[in-house]
Amino acid sequence: MSPTMIALIIPLVLIQLGLMIFALVDLVKREKVKGGNKVVWALVIVFINIIGPIVYLIFGREDE
Repeated sequence: MSPTMIALIIPLVLIQLGLMIFALVDLVKREKVKGGNKVVWALVIVFINIIGPIVYLIFGREDE
């Protein structure tokens, strides 16, 4: 793998991990989420890469 490819991949991986961690922490702290099932949202966050955490943060959270 060339250094250029590594320089492109590392920021994407860091963004993915940061979004995933932020979304999972937010999920754990909330009492209620849309749809009422935290397990489903956790699976969406973990398994749908960058899009999953973004979808949760936009559509999954209920106002407190």
